[in-house]
Amino acid sequence: MVSASSPKSRPGLLDGLDPEQRAAACAPRGPVCVLAGAGTGKTRTITHRIAHLVRSGHVAAGQVLAVTFTTRAAGEMRTRLRGLGVDAAQALTFHAAARRQLRYFWPQVVGDRPWELLENKFRYISQAANKAGLGTETELLRDLASEIEWSKASLVSPDDYPAVAARTQRDTPAPASQVAEVYRNYEKVKNAAQVLDFDDLLLHTTAVLEEHTVVAQEFRERYRCFVVDEYQDVTPLQQRLLDAWLGGRDDLTVVGDANQTIYSFGGASPRPLLEFTRRFPEATVVRLERDYRSTPEVVALANQVIGAARGRPAGSRLKLIGQRPSGPIPRFAEYDDETAEAAAVARRIRDLLDSGVAASEIAVLYRVNAQSEAYEQALAEMGIPYLVRGGERFFARAEVRQAMSALRMASTDADIGELVTRVRSVLAKVGLTDQPPAGGAAKERWDALLSIVELAEELASTVDDADLPRFVAELEQRATAQHPPTVEGITLASLHAAKGLEWDAVFLVGLAEGTMPILHADGDDAAIEEERRLFYVGVTRAREHLSLSWALARTSGNRRNRRRSRFLYGLIPEDHPAARVARSQQPKQSGNKARCRVCGGPLTETLDIKLGRCSRCPSNVDEQLLEKLKSWRGERSRELKVPAFVVFTDATLVAIAEQRPTDDTALCAISGIGATKLERFGAEVLDVVRASVGS
Repeated sequence: MVSASSPKSRPGLLDGLDPEQRAAACAPRGPVCVLAGAGTGKTRTITHRIAHLVRSGHVAAGQVLAVTFTTRAAGEMRTRLRGLGVDAAQALTFHAAARRQLRYFWPQVVGDRPWELLENKFRYISQAANKAGLGTETELLRDLASEIEWSKASLVSPDDYPAVAARTQRDTPAPASQVAEVYRNYEKVKNAAQVLDFDDLLLHTTAVLEEHTVVAQEFRERYRCFVVDEYQDVTPLQQRLLDAWLGGRDDLTVVGDANQTIYSFGGASPRPLLEFTRRFPEATVVRLERDYRSTPEVVALANQVIGAARGRPAGSRLKLIGQRPSGPIPRFAEYDDETAEAAAVARRIRDLLDSGVAASEIAVLYRVNAQSEAYEQALAEMGIPYLVRGGERFFARAEVRQAMSALRMASTDADIGELVTRVRSVLAKVGLTDQPPAGGAAKERWDALLSIVELAEELASTVDDADLPRFVAELEQRATAQHPPTVEGITLASLHAAKGLEWDAVFLVGLAEGTMPILHADGDDAAIEEERRLFYVGVTRAREHLSLSWALARTSGNRRNRRRSRFLYGLIPEDHPAARVARSQQPKQSGNKARCRVCGGPLTETLDIKLGRCSRCPSNVDEQLLEKLKSWRGERSRELKVPAFVVFTDATLVAIAEQRPTDDTALCAISGIGATKLERFGAEVLDVVRASVGS
């Protein structure tokens, strides 16, 4: 007998899928590559593929392991699979899957108690840095931790780190030999304490499967079908773990979009996605380009953004095709300062709220977390609730812990009743009222409790005969996976944190040079292209309303010496008020356009403008001067305890070594050298140049 929740009892499983989605869902077992653009329904497609494989008898639900990169995405996948009647399929992050496997196999491989997972590595990094003769300032420790994480994700050992850092031209927080020593010391103190960090979960699980045949055989008998979401962001370590899982088999479905590769700084690479068919020549490849998320106006802008990318490989050339009805055109706005920009955004948000857009369907996205402060203040002044993504975790809040405790106790009672009614009754005892409080902290607590009720409603609608014990188990699973429900409030988030999310209305703010793209990316073509992809991710988060803005100064009264982001050029209609750029904000020009000082031709690329010549013209760089400038920059960066690019980027040093300025006027004529840099470093740079020219 087949239960009501079984996929075999669900006729028309593939109904509602478009032709490309259906092709991906119905592809035969074996290697399948789904190139899925933003908003094209990739989660829907791969969950239907899993359900179809189970329904067709190719694999049992419990033999499926689907992995993705965030707990939220894994939770969403589990919810959809449950709705399709495939409860037994595993949907986890790479780290969660590895942690579960390592815990299971540890007694067979090691024998003693499992080592504890290290939630915060700073104490051990501090000890390691101190032993290596480095300081223990918070910023330095954070940079060292990031470098160690990159190394482990990239399968780089402490001994190999200096050579790899030199070959890849990494901007190291200390001399590479010292970073390697910190890395080596960190591993020693961590192992002595018998603790694991998150990267160890992947490393040790991989080692277990590669080195222990009996363990690998048991695992591979359990899991036979693998699905990897967001495959463009896989690291070498994750790829090696995936290979260990597969063990030479090819029952693998990967889904990704190289246009959304935004984690290269952490070791991620789109190469495995782009080279999938080289590894599996017989693979089925499906392209999803129909965008069901955004209006045609937003889709058109997104295509413009990514269409301007340089060096796009063939596998990344997806062009979205909007499927929704027409909507408002994207808005562009320029402001005198960041305070004015934040205030205007808050007013526009108030208009959207008054028009009926839910607060949870509005987001303000920025490049770096430090930009959130102005928007927190502006929204608070207008009494608009907001949530800072990456702030306090939902399941760590006091009222949520209290609610879960009450629900857990109530689940042991023998009372029978409709799930949602019982949940409301229990939560009424911990503060859930029929009507919300007026506002403030009380309203935030009420919203959190109401969101738990909404989760109960969701479970009741997708699982027959769902009861309170089942709901408590669902909450526990969500808490473990940090998969919170939606809570009412404007979302404030960085562009990286917004990956995988979407809203009816999105405000992309702070789109000025130096912030988007970020300052340290300047002069590095690969880094600039990653910043462009990050901007593209931001644009594609919007379903209907999209606003893009920037400010010419940080604070009121300061010089308005910022320029809007280079990524906006060509996007803003020429007759739009925001298309104007004050003469003082334009790149250094000869006549109406920046021109090459060698051939006199117009300059359009940012790096060409900075160098003052087009790329095809020969460089007359003074190599000896360039080396002296780099040496000076290294000394200053160590004194100031900042990365070298914060002093000057490589491109700026090349421009100085080519143009050899000998006074303030000539130095300021180089793009990227403003009043602040001139005041702080100008005299020293000119001394280096004069000494070199004089010699």
